[in-house]
Amino acid sequence: MSEKMSKKMSEKTTPRRNSVVTKVLVLPGVALTLLFASNNIFTGNSSLFNRAISAEPVTQKTKKVPAMRERVYSQLARAQKTADDGDIKAGLAILDEVKDRLTSLNSYERAMLFNFYAFIHYGNDNVVAAIDNFELVVKEQTGISDALYISTQFSLAQLFMQQQDYKRSEQALLAWQSANNKALTADQYVLFAQVYYQQQDFINSLMAIDNAIREQHKNGKVAKENWLILKRAAHYELQQPELVTAVLEDMVRLFNKPQYWLQLSAMYGEIGEEAKQLAVMEAAFQAGFVEQQDDIMTLAQLYIYHQLPYKSAVLMQQAMDVGRLTVNERRLELLAQAYMLAKEEHKALPVLQQASQISESGKFDAQLAQLYVNLEMWQKAIVSAEQAIARGNIDNPGDMHLAQGMSYFNLQQFEQSLIAFEHAQSIDESANMAKQWRSYVQREQGYQLQLVQLTDSE
Repeated sequence: MSEKMSKKMSEKTTPRRNSVVTKVLVLPGVALTLLFASNNIFTGNSSLFNRAISAEPVTQKTKKVPAMRERVYSQLARAQKTADDGDIKAGLAILDEVKDRLTSLNSYERAMLFNFYAFIHYGNDNVVAAIDNFELVVKEQTGISDALYISTQFSLAQLFMQQQDYKRSEQALLAWQSANNKALTADQYVLFAQVYYQQQDFINSLMAIDNAIREQHKNGKVAKENWLILKRAAHYELQQPELVTAVLEDMVRLFNKPQYWLQLSAMYGEIGEEAKQLAVMEAAFQAGFVEQQDDIMTLAQLYIYHQLPYKSAVLMQQAMDVGRLTVNERRLELLAQAYMLAKEEHKALPVLQQASQISESGKFDAQLAQLYVNLEMWQKAIVSAEQAIARGNIDNPGDMHLAQGMSYFNLQQFEQSLIAFEHAQSIDESANMAKQWRSYVQREQGYQLQLVQLTDSE
């Protein structure tokens, strides 16, 4: 059963690689780049443009970059305003005019031109063109500020992720990290973890996500839910069920969602902690988290496995009665089995009768025949055994002849009993028992005949 649960766990909880991780560019610590919000780089506020670029050169302790000339500045500003007004085509045309004089531009001016192209293309959902222009920006590394280089590499990393080009995203992230003299934040570690995961580098993904969690704890915060989902998935891919279980314990404690309770129960079964598996599943049921039909059946099977058949039967019967559990052959068979294991044979009877009505085979009629024999309901045992034989697809037809033979015997119908045992004796699986019963019936028949003769003589 744990193997089945493990498969279910894999299907439900492992995130798909090659999924789009992010859509919105996030540019922490951005200098000399356009600000934007809500997926749109065009803010409609010209003052933002003045903060985005400057006609004055930016001077850093380690580097000086060229100044932007007033003529270039005014054209970029006009392109920005035109784009802000909604005429993207005209905005790009103005940038094209600047680009026609590309050889006359200094490195900072070229970089800012390409930067504007990139953001306008991104705002127009042309991600490929945005990437091409951002790459032209970083090629001007020696003539631009470190801040612009760093933020552009970070933008490239995110855009490559959006394009599912995870190798190039990793390269951009490494270039960004190399140029950035600041320690990584928790969210930035997670970005590395996502890139590594998508490349099936699960060990490095785990190292990055664990670093993110440590950074979060340093700030007195708990790990975010999607971080733990990624961590759980990486451990699962590395076939580390104990560690998957540990992550799920945290997820249950922190987020208390139904799926995490159910997954934790499944993983306890996977690692051989069957008592905990049942305890967690039962707690989930009490909390109202066991609602899906498969989950109800899983709990029912757990009850039987832990020798609590009556709980299993009550669970299934109530779920069927209120329509939460669809009735089918397999479920009726398990319900009947639970009742019989709980020594509630009379409650098993209507369940098997219902199963017989919807089944095309005689297997439920065979079970009914055996149960009727146990309950000493001889005539019904004979009818059910006959129906099981007629419908076929039963494990051992000889058992049905034996059931008929015993039932006829108890009804004092010795000739029919002997005929039934003769049929059973012709089948290898039931031949020995049928022979013994036949001999016994013959002796009993002879004894009864003697009694009759003795009574007649008196």
